[in-house]
Amino acid sequence: MSKLARGVAIIGAGMSKFGAFKDKTTRELFVEAFLEAKSSVDNGIDVKDIEALFLGNFSNDIFEGQVHTGPLMANMVGITPAPAMKIEDACASSGVALRLGILAIASGVHDIVCVGGVEKMTNLETARVTDVLASAADAFYEFPAGATFPGLYAEMANAHMKRYGTTIEQLRLVGIKNHENGALNPKAQFQASIRDIMKSRMEKAKAKGLPVPTWKDEMEFLEDPVANPIIAWPLRLFDCSPITDGAAVVILAAEEIARKFTDTPIYVAGTGQGSDALALHDREDLTSLRAARVAAREAYRMAGVEPKDIQLAEVHDCFTIAEIVATEDLGFFKPGEGGKAVEEGVTKRDGEKPINTSGGLKAKGHPVGASGAAQVVEIWHQLRGSAGPRQVSGVELALTHNVGGSGASCAVHIFRR
Repeated sequence: MSKLARGVAIIGAGMSKFGAFKDKTTRELFVEAFLEAKSSVDNGIDVKDIEALFLGNFSNDIFEGQVHTGPLMANMVGITPAPAMKIEDACASSGVALRLGILAIASGVHDIVCVGGVEKMTNLETARVTDVLASAADAFYEFPAGATFPGLYAEMANAHMKRYGTTIEQLRLVGIKNHENGALNPKAQFQASIRDIMKSRMEKAKAKGLPVPTWKDEMEFLEDPVANPIIAWPLRLFDCSPITDGAAVVILAAEEIARKFTDTPIYVAGTGQGSDALALHDREDLTSLRAARVAAREAYRMAGVEPKDIQLAEVHDCFTIAEIVATEDLGFFKPGEGGKAVEEGVTKRDGEKPINTSGGLKAKGHPVGASGAAQVVEIWHQLRGSAGPRQVSGVELALTHNVGGSGASCAVHIFRR
C-alpha cells in the first residue's frame, strides 16, 4: 500500500484521567474520554454523524466480567445503531483499531468514525493482573514456564546489554525523563518526577520519626533495593509501567470534509502494521522487534518521509528497555545507540528527538487497551500546539508506535499538521 486512497484527518481527541479508580467502571471511563473528544471538535459534531466505532480492548472479560464491549460503548455514547466492534491485539489493541478506522475511511466505506480504547485493570489484585497480561504471551511455552512480561522484557534487556553495552543507568534515565514529562501532564497517573517521589518519601520518613534516607539524587534512589526493588533483573519497579484504568478516543473524518469540523485538522500521513512470532524463542533477534521495523517501514513509505524527518514520537515504553529498542527499530538511532541517545539528552522534551512527552506508558499509565489511542491524543495536542507546559515548539510531523505483548504485533502511525 503506497498511499491511502483517500485522505484521513483527526478532528477531535480526548482521554479520561489515567490512574486507579475503584469507583469507576469501564463504560464510565469511555464516556469521559468520548465527551472530551466530542467537545474538542472546534466547530462541533453531532454524534449521529459518526458512522462506526472501532474499540480497542484487551481483556475486559476477565478484568470486569464484560464482553461484547463494542456495541456496549457505542450505546453509552449514542453511536448506535451504527456498526461497533472490539479489536483485541494485546497492548496494541487501540493502535490496530486506529489503523482499521483509517482504512475504513480511506476505502470510502465511512466518512466519519470514532476510534477508542479502554481498560479497567485495578479490579483485580496485582498477581492476577500479571497472569491476565501473561495470557498475551505464548500460553503453551512461556506462561506455563512462569514467564511474565517483566521477565520477557528482562530477557530483551539482558540481550541488549550483552550485545551493545547498554547500561542500567541508561534504563533509569528513561524512567527519570518520562516521569519529568508526566509531571506536566494533568491526565497522567504519576504527576510527579522521580526526584519528587524521592523527596516525598524522605519527608514521610521524617514525619513518622523513622530514619530518613540519605539519597543524594534520583540515581541513588533508584539503586536502593528497598525503594526500587528488583522485579526481573535488570528491571526494577521504576523500570515498569503501572497497572492502570483509563480510556482514550479520537474522531476521524475524510480529508475533504474535515475542515467542516475544524480549522486545524491533523492528517494521517502514514500507517503501518507488522507481526512476529508470539514466543521469544521463535524470534530471530531479542534486541529488536521485527514487527516494529516492518510497521515503521510501511508507515514511512506511505508518508514519503524518513526517520530523520520525525520531530516527536510517542513510543511503547511498557518497560524502560522497550523505549530504547523502539527508538532503534524506528530508525531514530542505529542499533545499540538508543541508550546513548537517552544518556546524552537527545530524547528529552527539549532534545533533538523528543520521545514520550506525555510521560509515556511509564508515567502517564498503561491501561493496555487504551494506550495506543492515548498516544495519538498526545500527538494531536502537540501538532495543534495545545500541549501546555510540555509543548514542543514547531512540531509538524510526529509518530506513534504501539506494541502488542512482547512484540508479536505493532502499529505505527505518522501524523502531519
